[in-house]
Parts: sequence; structure tokens; C-alpha cells
Amino acid sequence: MELRKFTSEYVQRLAGGDGATESHFVDYFSPLLLVKLRHRLRSRNDLEDLRQEVFLRVLRSLRRGSGLERPECFGAYVNSVCNNVICEFLRDQSKAGQFDEQVPEPRDPAAGIERELVSEERRQLVRTLIEEMPVKDQSLLRAVFLEERDKDFVCREQGVGREYLRVMLHRAKKRLRHLLAEAQRPQNQG
Repeated sequence: MELRKFTSEYVQRLAGGDGATESHFVDYFSPLLLVKLRHRLRSRNDLEDLRQEVFLRVLRSLRRGSGLERPECFGAYVNSVCNNVICEFLRDQSKAGQFDEQVPEPRDPAAGIERELVSEERRQLVRTLIEEMPVKDQSLLRAVFLEERDKDFVCREQGVGREYLRVMLHRAKKRLRHLLAEAQRPQNQG
């Protein structure tokens, strides 16, 4: 491709809306812009949209008279407009990918009333099974998991150290899991 030196007459014809000059402008810069845009973007639609946006902004700027003081720098001017368009596009894309932490999580449509009923049923079953456990296991599980008391306080209450509290909780949870498995086993298998 032959590089062109731009003159003030060329820029004036472009600003004035000369059809032949506009066609040349688009034909000359299209391949250059596509190479530059392809380097930053992958979507063919985005490439075309941004290329058109560059042409539109350059023409708009020239027609307002706010664009170019040195016509010999017209190529660099088009390049800088392209850089600005790319930066704006990428900034908008990154904002679209962000989310507002204040917005509540969307509710799962599958988490309907049936799922809530099953969860409540299961919670009730666990409460019932805890009541069937030895008193020491009951008080330990209630204190740590249901009432969420401080473990140091529970240790003082039980008269044990932290390490032994961990052992006691492990054993109580194991017994509870066993009772839960028994309760959920179909009656004809028992």
C-alpha cells in the first residue's frame, strides 16, 4: 500500500462533503483501521462498528472545524481517533463485566417452595434426632451449632480443653449422621 501525503485541499474537500474524497478516505483507511482493530478485538461485528465509529468521528470533527490544524498529520489524527474509540469501547466492555455488590443475588428459580419444604422437613428431622441422643451430645450440638456459642465458653461449661471438645464434637456428629442415615433408610430395608 502506498502511503499518501495529505494536503489542506484534501482535508477541506473531506470536510466539505466531497463524495470522491470521502470514498478515497474510506478506501484508504479501511485496511489500516482493520489491522489496528483486529489486534485488540476479536468480534467481526465489533470491528465493523468501531471502524465506522472512527470514520464518523473524523468526519464530524472536520465538519465542525474543530479537528485538524496540520493537514500533513491527517493519518496520525485518524490513528489517534481510532485509539480513543478502542479505549472507550474496552472501558465500556470492562464496566459491563463488573457487577454491583449491593445488588442481591438473583433467586434460583429451581429453589421453589418444594425445596424450602424439604429443607424445613430435614431441619425438623435433625432437631428430633438430636432430642433422641444422649443429653451430653444434645447439649454440645445445640451449644455449638444451633446456638453458635463461643467454643471457649462451651469448653468451660463442659469442663474440657479445646482439643477434647473437638473430639467430643466429632463423635457427636458421627452419632447424629448415623441416626440420620437410619431415619432416611426406607422402612422395608430395615
